[in-house]
Amino acid sequence: MQNRPDPPTGGTAATSPPKWLKPTVDFGPLAVFFATYWISGLMPATAALIAATLIVLIVSLAVERRVPIMPVVTAIIVGIFGGLTLWFNDDTFIKIKPTIVMSLLAVVLLGGIAIGKSLLKPLLGAAWPMDDAGWRVLTIRFGLFYIVLAVLNELVWRTQPEAFWVAFKVFGITALTLVFALAQAPMMTRHRIPEVTDTNRPAR
Repeated sequence: MQNRPDPPTGGTAATSPPKWLKPTVDFGPLAVFFATYWISGLMPATAALIAATLIVLIVSLAVERRVPIMPVVTAIIVGIFGGLTLWFNDDTFIKIKPTIVMSLLAVVLLGGIAIGKSLLKPLLGAAWPMDDAGWRVLTIRFGLFYIVLAVLNELVWRTQPEAFWVAFKVFGITALTLVFALAQAPMMTRHRIPEVTDTNRPAR
């Protein structure tokens, strides 16, 4: 989406979503999962995660009149693997969910590169315009990063106590993603396309 000029006074402008909405959608279910785990254990926490994910989707739909695609995909995966966990009373399903999610993201991003498309550009291009080489590098790096996260999740849940895996899922993956994203800033700055200003516009 390109930047648009402000509408004239008295016109009808689309209101931007409240600032609390995205953090709530992104991190609300994780917070509920973590709190419920320490109170009641993994199975109740899994049920709470499913319920919280559904609730934030409903809230997002009520506020924005639409639901972004990634929360929908996440909700579907949570519903499938959380439901299997509860149905079979087997925590393996919920523990491999991050592995599945990260693997799918890696396949999508690297698969897009294989066919000549940098799929992060349509998502982030409006916020940070870069040249095509920059988007290609960023997409490849994130694809490889998600592979690393998938492998890490497998190592953690298979070798560490359950409480350690829960902390890794809630805090570890989030922290690693934030650090990795911040580490891309120098590359993104080098490939940034400067905004063009119209110097020929007559003065008022």
